[in-house]
Amino acid sequence: MKFRILAGVACAALMGLGSPVTAATSPELPSATNNDPAARAVDAFYASRHGAVLWLAGNDAAARELIGVLQRAPLDGMAAGPAIAAQAQALLARAQGGEAFARAAADRLLSSAWVQYVEALQTPPGGMTYADKWVMPRRDSAAAILARTGAAPSLAAHVRSVSAVNPLYAQLRDAAWTSMQANGGQLDPRVLASLDRARDVPPQDRYVMVDTAGARLYMIEAGRVVDSMKVIVGKSDPATQTPMIASTIYYATLNPYWHVSAGMVRSIIARNVLDQGLGYLNSRGYQVMTAEGAMLDPARVDWHAVAAGREMVRVRQLPGPANSMGQIKIPFPNGSDLYLHDTPNKGLFAQDDRTLSHGCIRLEDAQRLGR
Repeated sequence: MKFRILAGVACAALMGLGSPVTAATSPELPSATNNDPAARAVDAFYASRHGAVLWLAGNDAAARELIGVLQRAPLDGMAAGPAIAAQAQALLARAQGGEAFARAAADRLLSSAWVQYVEALQTPPGGMTYADKWVMPRRDSAAAILARTGAAPSLAAHVRSVSAVNPLYAQLRDAAWTSMQANGGQLDPRVLASLDRARDVPPQDRYVMVDTAGARLYMIEAGRVVDSMKVIVGKSDPATQTPMIASTIYYATLNPYWHVSAGMVRSIIARNVLDQGLGYLNSRGYQVMTAEGAMLDPARVDWHAVAAGREMVRVRQLPGPANSMGQIKIPFPNGSDLYLHDTPNKGLFAQDDRTLSHGCIRLEDAQRLGR
């Protein structure tokens, strides 16, 4: 099962294009004269079809579908989309007036635009850490994009499917598009950043996505949300914020120990021992160990030195009702010692602001995710 956390700030990939074609200009077919691999792939694609059109074969339903996608493409990370859509519409109008060359030019322009669009969707967001080789981004070549498109039973349906990306992304983009139209084309940059992150999807059909802004986890399978739940995520300061990570869930641990991070041993455990005495450790089931893992008598530890960072000890919490991991811990490879886990403190899920953890993700119903 694939897992990813969406957080932080990311940049959209933007592409440029020249001025739209007007009725007074002579359109030229996109070509590979600039040694561009995508343009060469388009040339080879049409050569394999002996020049036969793709988007305008039969009726123009697929072309209209793609033009609609291009008009909103800045939301998908392709700034040039509306300009290309205008070019295609101008060429289609000329084709309807009887210009055979304009029809071929429009079709090839749409194929070139489709390659750019799919490449934009597959561009990884800035700031994402790919912590496991199984979730590294898969980016299709222009030739593969065109071959898959040409083989689609329904071209219009293929455009709709690819552009949807995933159910969460499609919903967010629809809301953003509606907002743009209602506000004169203006959009909060944070929405664009969220879209940039949300379209980074694992190549597998079954995965978990954590939306840290909304503090909610989604279970996605076969292109649809099959379940979701509230979560508690990291606080907003850089030291405890939940970062953007893509990784793989390989296993879960039932009735886990909680191995307290070094930072929390220093900032929380040691200071509570100094304030409340050694009874604090016993009442919560904490064990103290050396760096090598040997059991250590807490009374022999200089807790002032631990709190100041001059001395290091390891602390773990025994399994049980008070354990901060609850009954289930779901780890995944990452360099920040983050994981999904149950929690005995269920009351916090009633809060609107659930940015309360030190980076890990607490689950409203860990048993349900486990199943």
